[in-house]
Amino acid sequence: MKILMLGANGFIGGHLCDAIMAKTDWQINAMDLSHDKLQVYLNDPRFRFKIGDITEEKEWIRTQVEMCDVILPLVAIATPALYVQDPLRVFELDFEANLTIIRLCVHYNKRIIFPSTSEVYGMCPDNEFDEEESYLVTGPINKERWIYSTSKQLLDRLIYVYGKHKGLAYTLFRPFNWYGPRLDNVFNPKPGGSRVLTQFIGNILRGENINLVNGGLQQRCFTYIDDGIDALMRMIENKNNCASSRIFNIGNPLENISIRQLAETLLQHIIQYFPRYALQAKQVQLVDVDASSYYGDGYQDVTLRVPMILRAKEYLGWAPQVDMNVGLRKTLDFYLSS
Repeated sequence: MKILMLGANGFIGGHLCDAIMAKTDWQINAMDLSHDKLQVYLNDPRFRFKIGDITEEKEWIRTQVEMCDVILPLVAIATPALYVQDPLRVFELDFEANLTIIRLCVHYNKRIIFPSTSEVYGMCPDNEFDEEESYLVTGPINKERWIYSTSKQLLDRLIYVYGKHKGLAYTLFRPFNWYGPRLDNVFNPKPGGSRVLTQFIGNILRGENINLVNGGLQQRCFTYIDDGIDALMRMIENKNNCASSRIFNIGNPLENISIRQLAETLLQHIIQYFPRYALQAKQVQLVDVDASSYYGDGYQDVTLRVPMILRAKEYLGWAPQVDMNVGLRKTLDFYLSS
């Protein structure tokens, strides 16, 4: 099998390359702006890499889509602060650039495995989000925060109708707060410059207080990267067409904790397991901040986001295996043990 992976040096892409190269004989043709996470594969004949921007390398991408069997467009801006700070860039990359790739898949009759997001559910009132039944509810136009969610949602809808009316072979997957080693740069000091877990780790390493937007009462279901990659590998293999024309929530509903609880657990883990940083962790205070002062007026938050994973269990034979304590310890080992 020959796989085209765009955004291969990102968090999901890097871990997925590891799994494919270690466990299969599949070939990867890849592109990203850099390859620091992929150095070990650059001389491997099964791994072909090009440094490039998907908005510029259109002819290379067209050729690769024509040549490959499965297309994985993993390029996206997925940092909440940027939804408000640079919404046009989010739309141009997350929607417009990916739409071009989707249309190439239709044209060349190629299978696409597309990263949707838990964000598409927006402010859905359901206690658990069902891929096929839950309403996708977003906020008013003046909340730019929703440009990421609605861009992804419209791509989901287009992929579905291309499948129904044009025969596009597809699988959509919706990650729920995947985390683990190599998630973000913990040394990025800019507030909101990385996702919540690495932002908090960076706060602790710099001896800064942790800002909890709206008190950190929002609840999220955190999913360790190894579990997410396991699900993705099953989708790519697609044994007996188990993933064909399906949408899968990939998350861990048992690990539904508040952002405040995440910060508290993180501090406890560092104090207990990483004595080198224990003094810094003990000095960190949790500070409540208003969302508009932290992200800007265009932000709007979601209180609860829990995935229903019955379809992933039934069709993929998948269920998350790594609990939060184990996953956090492995993540901290990566960032703090060097």
